[in-house]
Amino acid sequence: MSKKLKGKKIRLAKAFNQNRRVPSWVIVKTMRKVVAHPKRRYWRRSSLER
Repeated sequence: MSKKLKGKKIRLAKAFNQNRRVPSWVIVKTMRKVVAHPKRRYWRRSSLER
């Protein structure tokens, strides 16, 4: 990671933080209407834009 540009590292970190499951309290609050995250990304299937 030391050889990567700082801007790219920030973008990768943002993508990493966005790629989390729906919190359990949200599932409980919506009575299981919201269980899946529509923007969830699997690292092998889809790649990021640079």
